[in-house]
Amino acid sequence: MNSLRQTLLIVGLFITTSSMFNQKPKRVIFFGDSLTEAGAKAGGFILRIKDSLAKKGLGAQFELIGAGIGGNKVYDLYLRMDDDVMAKNPDEVIIWIGVNDVWHKVSYGTGTDADKFEKFYTAIIKKMQAANIKVVLCTPAVIGEKTDYTNQQDGDLNRYAQIIRNLAGRFDCDLVDCRKFFLGYNLKNNTENKESGILTADRVHLNERGNQLVADKMLEVLLK
Repeated sequence: MNSLRQTLLIVGLFITTSSMFNQKPKRVIFFGDSLTEAGAKAGGFILRIKDSLAKKGLGAQFELIGAGIGGNKVYDLYLRMDDDVMAKNPDEVIIWIGVNDVWHKVSYGTGTDADKFEKFYTAIIKKMQAANIKVVLCTPAVIGEKTDYTNQQDGDLNRYAQIIRNLAGRFDCDLVDCRKFFLGYNLKNNTENKESGILTADRVHLNERGNQLVADKMLEVLLK
C-alpha cells in the first residue's frame, strides 16, 4: 500500500512539473494605430514592457505582439481584426484606438462620428470575447498637452474617452485610462503650459517619458 502511494505521488509530481515546464506563454496582442506601431520599435512601450517582464523573471510567461498601423481608426481595426488578431489566437488583446477618429476630423476632414465609433468598438469587443479572449481597453491620451483646456480636440477626446470607459464597464474589460494619466501628469509637470514635449514629441506621438508611462500602466494590467 505504501508503495502504491509513493508511486501515485511520484506520478502526480511528474505531471505537475511537466505541465509547469510545458505551459505556453500568454500571447498578448497590442492592437491600434501609429502609437502602437511605434510601441513595438526601439524605445517603445511594448519593448519596455517586455524588458520589465524580463527583469521580474517573467519574460518566458508572456509573448508580446505589436499590431499597430499608422493612421488607423476604429473601423480599420474592425476590418483587419480577423487577419491581425483572431488568426493569431491571442489570450489577451490590448486595444488602443481613438486618437485618429478624433484628430482626422480636423486634419483631414474625416474621422469617426461618436455613435459609429461606439458601434464598431462594441463589435470588436463582442467578437473577441466570444472567442474567450481577454480584452483590455485604453482611452486616447492627448492631441496637444496644454493644461488650460485650450487644445482644439480636448472636448472630443474627453467624449470618446468616456465612451471607452463606459464600454469597459459594460463588457467587464480592464481599462488603461491613458487620457486620465496623461492629463494628471501634465497638470503636475507642464508648468509652462507647453503644447508638446512633456509626454509627446509632436502633441500626439510619445516621447521617452510618454512611452515609459504607458508601459508602466499597461504592465500593471498585464500582471493583475
